[in-house]
Amino acid sequence: MSDYMVRATAANAQIRAFACTTKGVVEAARAAHNSSPVVTAGLGRLLSAGLMMGSMLKGEQELLTLQIRSDGPMRGMTVTADALGNVKGYAIVPDVILPANELGKLDVGGAVGPGVLSVIKDLGLKEPYVGQVDLQTGEIAEDLTYYFASSEQVPSCVGLGVLMEKDNTVKQAGGFIVQLMPSCGEDVIAVLEENIGRLKSVTTMFEEGLTPWQMLQVILEGLEPEQTDTMEVRFHCNCDKKRVEKALVSIGREELESMIAEGRDIEVNCHFCNTNYTFTVEELKALCEQ
Repeated sequence: MSDYMVRATAANAQIRAFACTTKGVVEAARAAHNSSPVVTAGLGRLLSAGLMMGSMLKGEQELLTLQIRSDGPMRGMTVTADALGNVKGYAIVPDVILPANELGKLDVGGAVGPGVLSVIKDLGLKEPYVGQVDLQTGEIAEDLTYYFASSEQVPSCVGLGVLMEKDNTVKQAGGFIVQLMPSCGEDVIAVLEENIGRLKSVTTMFEEGLTPWQMLQVILEGLEPEQTDTMEVRFHCNCDKKRVEKALVSIGREELESMIAEGRDIEVNCHFCNTNYTFTVEELKALCEQ
């Protein structure tokens, strides 16, 4: 399998951990949106995080949405994932070009800018759960680390990375999330902090040939990590013309009649996968009759 995620525990279930490789996922998003390198890097990080956080959901019908609204040139991003390894997402402005940051890296934080991260969990209840925090850096991993600690009270370490080729395709992508359970002892925390302190970047580890499980073994060294399962992941949008028809019907008869009066076909775009759906005047009339 090309893109996949592993889940693990360590220190006798005092720690739970996730790691994924998502080169194909991020490349599919880049190709769909024709995004610039810095946007691909930012969106790719959020897609990887979405997949791992989506796998924390309990039910197959539950959905996780990560939404960033910000003042940087990218304006924000939205990613939606489920518990089955499916993810989709888009950036509001996909063609942002910025110079490298002071470390010579893609300036994701500069492209995102200050703003707000919202984590929305649709658990099938009347109202979704919504957690919201101010962005700390705009680099995504640090922002999610802060979200887990402040909104869910779960001490976590999040690492995310996207490495681009010179032709703007994706070379490496993926990440990890390591979380402390309430029972976690100080001795375990000390070992974990020491391991993380000498950790290389996610993309460096991938470039050195490490798999997601090997990455977790490095992070959890000395803590007896145990892999619990492996899951394939994919960029998948569930839009189709029938779903778009329902959306058009929901806007109401008056709006539809206004479109029909213009006497020309309309085109509806799916933000997540950038697919366009064309509706003729006759199709609009049929929808209006419904």
